[in-house]
Amino acid sequence: MKKLLKSKKALSPVVAAIILIAVTVAVSIAVAAWMGALTFTFMQTEELTFTSYTWGTNNTYIEITVKNTGSGALTISQVQVGGVAADDVTITPSALEPGDPATIRITQSFTSGVKYEFAVITAKGNTFGPYIKTAP
Repeated sequence: MKKLLKSKKALSPVVAAIILIAVTVAVSIAVAAWMGALTFTFMQTEELTFTSYTWGTNNTYIEITVKNTGSGALTISQVQVGGVAADDVTITPSALEPGDPATIRITQSFTSGVKYEFAVITAKGNTFGPYIKTAP
């Protein structure tokens, strides 16, 4: 009886190798999933979409509505008309979470029949536009 117990092994080398490989694969999958989620956290993108516009009385202003369609928050820092920073601009609100809209009011004298290019620049330096509209 003693001889029988001495020759008995706890696990065969083949079974031990299979268990070791299975554990390694499981840990690798878990690490890959974690790294993928971590990448998406750091890769939030800014995206701004122009949704509508309204010209003011006698073309003294234009109100442009934009929407943050990106995956990260953004802050509008500048609005340009024809490649030049607009002087009299009101942005409500200027900080946008994903999905939030904002109204940009640019007050200046616009000439009827002239095409104007509008661009929006964020605090991160991304430029959205041109948004081209002709004054009525």
